[in-house]
Order: sequence, then structure tokens, then C-alpha cells
Amino acid sequence: MIVLQTEGLSKSFTLHLQNSARIPVLHDVDLAIAAGECVVLSGPSGTGKSTLMRSLYGNYRAETGRILVRHRGNWVDLARADPRLVLEVRRETLGYVSQFLRVVPRVSTLEIVAEALTLRGTSHDEAIDRARAMLLRLNLPEPLHALPPATFSGGEQQRVNLARGFIGGHPILLLDEPTASLDAGNRDAVVGLVREAKAAGTAILGIVHDAPTRDAIADRLFQLTPIRAAA
Repeated sequence: MIVLQTEGLSKSFTLHLQNSARIPVLHDVDLAIAAGECVVLSGPSGTGKSTLMRSLYGNYRAETGRILVRHRGNWVDLARADPRLVLEVRRETLGYVSQFLRVVPRVSTLEIVAEALTLRGTSHDEAIDRARAMLLRLNLPEPLHALPPATFSGGEQQRVNLARGFIGGHPILLLDEPTASLDAGNRDAVVGLVREAKAAGTAILGIVHDAPTRDAIADRLFQLTPIRAAA
């Protein structure tokens, strides 16, 4: 069953300090992802992989086309949805793991990860227990759990991001370079989480430049082509 789909999606940026020059990035993108499938975006730098991910999550507004997400059994067009509905879809249906951790300062790592569950109705005690287990699975030592992650290394912060993203159990998950800062052992842990999520029916769209990780998780590649090269 298809759970995430784009139809004729286009996006460009206007450089207001450069005589309003218009830079086209995405044009007429048609993409469909089924439950339990992992699709990895492919193409050279500059083809709009990150722009597509941010558009799907609603961080960028699409110029034309539709972004259809199956939410509560119905299709929602995120390209036209009001902000409150976008937030609801993010909370319940559409998860996103970015390359960079952005969280409230001075909040412990354990609470940051647990919040992904409490926002969806899980009791605080259960959320804390599950957050601790997820952090340990991603090889983040328990002494760090009580600390805010602002001073963590890049790899440690990425594991906090991954724990928060995977623990929520969203039916659709966007992964932007999930293993960029990780060593081989931690990459293997992420591969295991992706495979479990797929087996549970999660639809995953990713940007993965690490070839062994990409080969281990991708069911297929979706090719993006530079617009100028295609013209």
C-alpha cells in the first residue's frame, strides 16, 4: 500500500540579493513509497535530495504539485495543508531524522528521546524505560543519558537524533544521512533498526551516501537528475 506520494512536485529558490535570480531545484517529481519499503535518493550533489526531503516534511513550501501522506487512513496534501495539520501529521505519522540535533537546551538526553513517545500518549515511566533501551542499543553509554547533548561529539549527537526518530514508531520515516558521523559498529546498529522498522511496515525514504549502509537497507534507488542537465 502506498503511504507517501508526490505528484508533479517542483521547487525553486529566489536569490533576492542577486537580482531575484531564480534557481530551479526540483521539477515535476513523481515518487511513491509503500509501507515496509526503503527508498534511497540517488544522484550527484546539487540534484535536490535535501530539498526534496525538507519539502516532504513541510520545511519548504512546494511551488507546484502535491505531497500526499496517508494520515489516519486518509490522504493529506502537505503542500496545501494548514500549519496545525502539518504538526499533527509530524507528531503521528511522519518522522524525520536530520543530520543535526536541534533540541531545547539543558534537557537531559533521556528526556529528549522519551518525549518522542510521551507526545504520542505513552506514559512517562514507560517512555523513559524505552528511551534508555534505545540509547543503549545505539551504544550511547548510560552515564551520558542524564546529560544534555549539547557538548556531545557529532557521532553521539547523531545517535540521540536516531534514537528519537526511531523510537516514535512513525509509519513514515525520513532519514537524512543517518550514519554520516558513525563508525562501523554504530552503522550496523542503524541498519538493524531500519530492517526492523521495515519489517513492522514503516515506509522509509533516505539520503545515504555511505555505500555499504545504502546497499544494506535500500529496496530501490530513486534517481534525481540535475535540472540544467535534463533541459
